[in-house]
Amino acid sequence: MRIMALGRALGVLVLLSGCASTRFSAPGAALEASLPMETPAGQFRIDYDSKDAQDATRVRQAVTEALPRLERWGTLREPVTIKVMPDHASLEAAVRQHGYSWLRAWSRYDEVFVQAPSSWAPAGATQPQINELLLHELTHSVMYQQASDRRGWSRKRIPLWFREGMASFTAEQAYRWVSLEELARHYERSPTSDPVRSPGDLYRDDSNFIYGVAHHTFAFLVKRYGEESVRGLLSEMKGGKEFPQAFESAIGLPPDAFVRDFTRYVRWRGFSGGRVQPRAPTPTN
Repeated sequence: MRIMALGRALGVLVLLSGCASTRFSAPGAALEASLPMETPAGQFRIDYDSKDAQDATRVRQAVTEALPRLERWGTLREPVTIKVMPDHASLEAAVRQHGYSWLRAWSRYDEVFVQAPSSWAPAGATQPQINELLLHELTHSVMYQQASDRRGWSRKRIPLWFREGMASFTAEQAYRWVSLEELARHYERSPTSDPVRSPGDLYRDDSNFIYGVAHHTFAFLVKRYGEESVRGLLSEMKGGKEFPQAFESAIGLPPDAFVRDFTRYVRWRGFSGGRVQPRAPTPTN
């Protein structure tokens, strides 16, 4: 991990998460208790060990807090089960992701796996930290359910920058990651690098950097094309298109062209002017 990011990364270790872009069958977890939730945004069930009842209650509060901000992208079409895993080892085993010491949660179409907040650190997690993480995770589930069905969500070819960027943007987590200036300096040091389209091993080794890249790329998308275009993109995927074709239909240019625009914006430090210029209207004649 790069030195300039180390201090910040240590400070945010308990709030990092992931989302599944491929199918997997989680091993059966012996979670003996359940807490149902009926909300206007969808149905939830929180599964947990009886000894983690307090954690489950705090997770339920976090779900309640997340709902108003989730609804900007739509509602859940199917119930979501949130599984509170007793510790980090059980989380890794459940989602079959090993070697990610920073991982605290993992999301799929209709499941969210969360490490019990009381085990995140010696002093446990605060309620605002849990709220932020659950908002991030549930954004993934809403995105998948708005974009596809249970059989097709993992085959939509949704890139990491969009998956993690949308979740981080919704949870307002920019303050946790690298800044646009740090990203510009990365391009200066590594002019052939393409962390948006090719995150590679950085996702494991420097998650702070990759989450920052994803957040800023998605924020650029929203600032230039608006949230309605994002909802239109999800709708295009729901209609049957994969991400590249849906993106071009909803946004008006291929995703690779958009990424080039974002890369130029960062390299040329367009952000120093304080805002992204909106897209010029398309001529009618």
